[in-house]
Amino acid sequence: MTYKTKGVCSQAIYFDVDEDHKVHNVQFEGGCNGNTKGIAALVEGMDANEVINRLEGIQCGFKNTSCPDQLSQALKQALNQ
Repeated sequence: MTYKTKGVCSQAIYFDVDEDHKVHNVQFEGGCNGNTKGIAALVEGMDANEVINRLEGIQCGFKNTSCPDQLSQALKQALNQ
């Protein structure tokens, strides 16, 4: 799935959610390279709802969102489709 981010440095997030709601293959387009690779590695194989619970609401500096928060929004959208 592709999710176009809003309010952060990265422009998009690419990821898969399998039939068991496990998160795989997360890749961020843009953003802080090391941080987004770290997030992707940490959430690999995790349950999507657990990722949402852990990352939703995280802010970056003075922004109301962050790359982790945007991933949580992307996963919420994917689970609702």
